Amino acid sequence: MQKHPIQEELAPTAEMQLDENEKVKQLVAEADTGGRTPKGWVGLFITSVAVIWSLAQLWYASPLPFTFAWGVFNDTEARSIHLAFGLFLGYLAFPAFKHSPRDRVPALDWILALLGAFAGGYLYLFYNELAMRPSQPTSLDIATGVIGLLLLLEATRRAVGLPMAVLAIAFLAYTMAGPWMPEVVAHKGASVPRLISHMWLVTEGVYGIALGVSVSFIFVYVLFGALLDRAGAGNYMMQLSFALLGHLRGGPAKVSVVSSALNGLISGSSVSNVVSGGIFTIPLMKKAGYGGVKAGAIETMSSVDGQIMPPVMGAAAFLMVEYVGIPYSEIIKHAFLPAILSYIALFYIVHLEAVKLGMEPMVKGAPRPLKTRLLRWGLGMSGTVAVCGVLYYGIVGLKSVFGDAAPWLISLAVAVLYVYACWVVARVPDMAPDIDVDNPVQPEMWATVKAGLHFLIPVGVLVWCLMVDDLSPGLAAFYAVITLIFLMLTQRVLIGMFRGAKDLRGPFKAGLHETVLGMSDGARNMIGIAIATGCAGIIVGSITLTGLGLRMTDFVEFVSSGNVVVMLLFTAIVCLILGLGVPTTASYILVATLLAPVIVELGARSGLVIPLIAVHLFVFYYGIMADITPPVGLATFAAAAISGEDPIATGIQGFTYAMRTLILPFIWIYNPQLLMIDVRGPFEFVFVVGASLIASLVFAAVTMRWFRVRTRWWESLVLLLAVFTLFRPDFFMDEVTPEFREEPAAKIFEVAGALPSRERLVVQIAGTNLEGDELRKTVAVQLGEQGDGSAADGRRRVQEAGLNVSTLGNNVTVTNVRFGSQARRSGFEQGFEIASVLVPSGRASPHWFYLPGLLLVALVWWVQGRRLPAVRLQPA
Repeated sequence: MQKHPIQEELAPTAEMQLDENEKVKQLVAEADTGGRTPKGWVGLFITSVAVIWSLAQLWYASPLPFTFAWGVFNDTEARSIHLAFGLFLGYLAFPAFKHSPRDRVPALDWILALLGAFAGGYLYLFYNELAMRPSQPTSLDIATGVIGLLLLLEATRRAVGLPMAVLAIAFLAYTMAGPWMPEVVAHKGASVPRLISHMWLVTEGVYGIALGVSVSFIFVYVLFGALLDRAGAGNYMMQLSFALLGHLRGGPAKVSVVSSALNGLISGSSVSNVVSGGIFTIPLMKKAGYGGVKAGAIETMSSVDGQIMPPVMGAAAFLMVEYVGIPYSEIIKHAFLPAILSYIALFYIVHLEAVKLGMEPMVKGAPRPLKTRLLRWGLGMSGTVAVCGVLYYGIVGLKSVFGDAAPWLISLAVAVLYVYACWVVARVPDMAPDIDVDNPVQPEMWATVKAGLHFLIPVGVLVWCLMVDDLSPGLAAFYAVITLIFLMLTQRVLIGMFRGAKDLRGPFKAGLHETVLGMSDGARNMIGIAIATGCAGIIVGSITLTGLGLRMTDFVEFVSSGNVVVMLLFTAIVCLILGLGVPTTASYILVATLLAPVIVELGARSGLVIPLIAVHLFVFYYGIMADITPPVGLATFAAAAISGEDPIATGIQGFTYAMRTLILPFIWIYNPQLLMIDVRGPFEFVFVVGASLIASLVFAAVTMRWFRVRTRWWESLVLLLAVFTLFRPDFFMDEVTPEFREEPAAKIFEVAGALPSRERLVVQIAGTNLEGDELRKTVAVQLGEQGDGSAADGRRRVQEAGLNVSTLGNNVTVTNVRFGSQARRSGFEQGFEIASVLVPSGRASPHWFYLPGLLLVALVWWVQGRRLPAVRLQPA
């Protein structure tokens, strides 16, 4: 059989491609796990320490310490131990320079690792002594803190990058040089003992919120993703996507999008997602005709968007639990629709690219009549829904009938389900270990689905614990990891047993080996995150010590002139600039600390109620651009290394594709329904989701300048107007009639009592701030469950939200705002007067404006359809 010319061109370079893949894997190792892989006892020692760290974190995340009343650590002790492990492994795993040895650990790095472990663990080792003399550091305390800060900065340079270390040094310098700074940012400064105490001996600096979230949540989720990948779930996601989409036009690119979305369910690492899938999809995309730059950009955007895909989002998403003060399950709920819209729009973009380039499918699917395909899909989807329904109501029924004994029965039911899934897997052929790039063959759809059914069980356990049982993120991940470890130890044994294998010791040893390696992978993936969150604590500590955060409101108000759009653009630009050298987690911590409260505050002064979660997701979305933005976007560099193209060109193309994602944060600031906020009832849910989906697809078409055919300039303008109308129907309705009407402040409890459950109470408050300025702003706080609807019930709901008010005639004053409450985070201030209560005006639904938006889309569709026959008649 004669080979295609492209195959003949690729054949001589197969060995070169293998070398390139190894280089890419080394790039990922340098970025994520450390490039040093010594052999012998040193390698075994590093692996052992990593496994011990994983086991220690599992112990901390579990309920076992409280069950056995042993090994209980408070938050401060756990953070100290966490940083000690991170610094110790950081110096052993990450070389100092490019020319430093990778196959051995120099003596100096051993010394630095031991010093780092001691300095990091100092709070744990001397916890009682430090507690007995607060704010009175000894010479040993100061010396340890100074050495610890220097070691943390050097570890940051190695594991995270020089820009973040330089940024932390700049904040330290600002803290010390306060009296000599310009007046707008000047402060009284800090002495060395005070600086060290703040940064290293209390939980205001290095051991602050960021490191605490790394301990409590991030580690177990990273471990979950590493174990699931070692178990074979990553290959399953890729094979499943190829079986589903490989036969379509532009199939490899669509496989990249869907497989990255599926991997994003379980992994928040964009760089590893690029490499694990890109090694196969990028060459296939080049072979299909996308070209190297577009292939790398598609893979980069597909993988980076994995950070926004629930339930396991990027590390920064777990920080929102502390910053926003809502459960992680709520964050997942708010983030789900934008993530889906982003992936669907990217899928549409790669389809439009395929249409523009005139591509044909690379592989031929099995020919089946449309009726047969629809029947198979219908049976598959209905069967899936039925199984999910049976599982849900079955578990709920067990809980209601058996009470405290239900968890044991549920565990037994899950075990039976797992054994059945392994029996199904044993009846189909094993999946291929990878995709043949030179001669791709589409696997059979339902056989591929069955070949990895058991991988869905630990994912299901995680989602159930998070979303249904509403467990803490750490505890939910613990149960999912334990389920996954059991799967890894037994899957080969059970499948072999069902296939009639005689010797089952080999499969068990293989499963044990993969489990140990998965624990090592998880810990080594966490080194950079632990160090980054510790270094971010330096920045946050500097902000709290100097009061810089309080000055940011005036600064941003001056820059933006009080305009919310300009303020959001300024925030987006800051995130993109930070992305030039700072990873997503650090960028999010810095901007969320400095600017997120400012956006809420200035929005309130402009009469705009901006939910706090909307601001934090805004920062998070722009923060993920750190992995794309040249010249430091590691995901872009990894994709460019696979494609053999220029990383700058790949990054620019990826940023073009990212526009369909970057528009979403600006939309949900003004229309929080995109985050499922203030969506009332299933019909409104369907309207919002449908309109948002159409708007995302149309905007993607505008960015590609192609809808049904190439788009003319006036058609693009019409489509942009349609996009705005579908995303912001309330904008036009506000011009017709306002959303709220004012009620006297004295009716606050009456209004609060009448509001439905989980509804927001919106009020206008007025008063004088600390600088003596008279302010008037609009704020809102979400209320809890509704009771009897009386004014007394309204008082209870207001108090539960963290707000105490006193009434004297028509005057209503905020007497107390509970620290850490939703009311405090929403912008309520003690001593302010409540000027009025805003209640819904009862206007018509803004969703009526969906109709003209859809008519505009239909108009362009019809106009372009009239040109379509002429386009088809043109020679190729």
